Amino acid sequence: MSESASLHGTGQHRSLRDRIFEVFRTSSPTSFSATAEANPRNLPTYVAGEPGPRTRLLDSYDDREPLCGQSTCSHGTFSPRPEDHGGDVQWAGGRVEIPGDSSASSSHMHGPDNLPSMESSMTASLVKNRNALYISYYVPFFNWIGQYRWSFFRGDLIAAFTVASIYIPMALSLSSNLAHAPPINGLYSFVVSPFIYAILGSSPLLVVGPEAAGSLLVGTIVKTSVKQGQSHEDNGAENAIVVGVATALAGSMILIAGLTRLGFLDNVLSRPFLRGFITAIGFVIFVDQLIPEAGLADKAKDAGVSHGTTVDKLIFFFRNVRYCHGLTAAVSFSSFAIIMVFRTLKKKIQPRYPQVAYFPDRILVVILSAILTWHLGWDEKGLEILGAMKDNGNGVLVFKWPFTEMKHVRTAMSTSFIIALLGFFESSVAAKGLAQNREDGVKGMTVSANREMVALGVANVLGGCFMALPAFGGYGRSKVNASTGARSPMSSIFVSIITLVSILVLLPYLYYLPKAVLSSMISVVAFSLIEECPHDVAFFIRLRGWSELALMILIFASTIFYSLELGIALGIGLSVLILIRHSTQSRIQILGKVSGTGRFDNAELHPEDVKSIEGALVIKIPEPLTFANTGDLRNRLRRLELYGSSRVHPSLPRMRSPEHNKNIIFDVHGVTSIDGSGTQVLFEIVKDYADIGTRVFFCRLPNRDVFRMFEKSGIVQQAGGMTHFVSSVDEALRLAESEHRITES
Repeated sequence: MSESASLHGTGQHRSLRDRIFEVFRTSSPTSFSATAEANPRNLPTYVAGEPGPRTRLLDSYDDREPLCGQSTCSHGTFSPRPEDHGGDVQWAGGRVEIPGDSSASSSHMHGPDNLPSMESSMTASLVKNRNALYISYYVPFFNWIGQYRWSFFRGDLIAAFTVASIYIPMALSLSSNLAHAPPINGLYSFVVSPFIYAILGSSPLLVVGPEAAGSLLVGTIVKTSVKQGQSHEDNGAENAIVVGVATALAGSMILIAGLTRLGFLDNVLSRPFLRGFITAIGFVIFVDQLIPEAGLADKAKDAGVSHGTTVDKLIFFFRNVRYCHGLTAAVSFSSFAIIMVFRTLKKKIQPRYPQVAYFPDRILVVILSAILTWHLGWDEKGLEILGAMKDNGNGVLVFKWPFTEMKHVRTAMSTSFIIALLGFFESSVAAKGLAQNREDGVKGMTVSANREMVALGVANVLGGCFMALPAFGGYGRSKVNASTGARSPMSSIFVSIITLVSILVLLPYLYYLPKAVLSSMISVVAFSLIEECPHDVAFFIRLRGWSELALMILIFASTIFYSLELGIALGIGLSVLILIRHSTQSRIQILGKVSGTGRFDNAELHPEDVKSIEGALVIKIPEPLTFANTGDLRNRLRRLELYGSSRVHPSLPRMRSPEHNKNIIFDVHGVTSIDGSGTQVLFEIVKDYADIGTRVFFCRLPNRDVFRMFEKSGIVQQAGGMTHFVSSVDEALRLAESEHRITES
């Protein structure tokens, strides 16, 4: 009795797992000597050591020395295997059903008999568990909530209080000073977005909230709306609606991108663009805050520079600095100095004494300044205070669908796209920079760009419905969360709860908070955006990266001297052009034989060690062929035919004899995929060679999908049939030589 028959005969007395392992053992490639009776579909049977004709052309030859000149290159090519049939795995020795596949039949293994009831329940359990895993993957809340322990509670709560003490005042500043909206709208971001992200986000310790760059861009939308007469500068309720529209638009764009799996977009923007633009934003914010910090806001409004360029504001400041309000300037710059001193001390001391991270320096500045203003009557001496924070007359967290305000939608559309792009990139950098799982926290949560997009999108769409500022992940905020004891996303939920309690209970006590203190906090954020620029500039100077430096300077200058919109447009446009230029360049190489070896290497990189091949042009294509990079393929091939190098200027006379181009050998091991446009261009190239009598060979095809494209397009036929598809460059050279001798004789 054969092994296969034995398996069928005894299968009822063993578990499904044991029978599967038995099939894998008896059907392994080392025992491909089963007879045709064990192959009920009469599929091709492959016996070890006897490859078929098509397999011989594409099979792996494990050479000791790589033929392409790269020591890490694998020379094994894809060997065709039997087609996959539905839900089963086919070998010469039998077939095994994949558990959980409803399309497969159990009779493949057991004839007409059904699986035992225990195995049916096992399969049902697997399906149930798989569905639960899917749900917990796409809604991570169900993953971490089951792991939550009371031991996490203390760390999460302390981290939430620490984050809230630092960033609740910051949210007030971002909303009132940058977004030109009521301060309470900045707090709404910390109520809605962290809660939603804790449910849908894939980074357990990331805390989302309003950011300086996004808030500043929202402020430009509000200013544009004021200029167009759609709202009034002092109408907080109308400006809050504009903020909600911008936030919801940005969120919907990210949500759509996540659902369509565009998570790779975080790689589109170049580092020089981001550094130049973020530095420009920091500079713009810093200059913007100089005017209210000096008590010159009303004078600037009367002079018409409130909506001018950064250079206009800087010139106005230096011309009118002698008119500054002394008390306002003293409160502003002393607050700035205190926060900067504590910030510097924390950086130096925290490595040795991690507990200093808990010190709420900013909330202390807020409390002390409010107490001093109330006690000393500074508000009566000309110091502007926050006053009563209005809730737009409709209550706290009022739901308002933002997409009905079409006049604001049209105004905010383009800038909201930039907010979404920059916000997602910043969140992606923060999520990747944090440790995915703490040893003493929740486990099994992995960061996914697409799921991050969905989480951020939903959070901002809902935030926009409550007229909140755009909220994204911030590395500094999340680092504070992690370093002060957070163990799970529950810390984000606690941040939302603490912020909501603050809105309902604590806001009246901030009545006497000086606006100058809020401006100084924003200036600290602006300084943090600028301080990393010198390091990057020095790095690119050291590398002689003049093009990167030029891009940074261009974006910075256009933002400072003209507008944020122009800086963004130039930056994104140039980044996309650089990306397109890089992706459309063909990287084909001419190969030669290394002296004294059987190895082939790039003849342009090592001309002194590599000999050119008489009568043949060996071309290596090291990348997938698409519509983007095949447009230039024909021109580069032509240059190699004429000069033997792609580096020679095309104005020079021909340097390579036509006799050396009688045989063209393509090493296509790097062509792991090819689209229709690339196939069409390659077909035309092969056909042109065939029309002039040049023999064309292909070696080291990587997989059967590429070979199938070659077959369907007619490349195989134009190249001379299957005999011209071989496993190595050496074999192609031997075949070319033999065909040449036959032709000569």
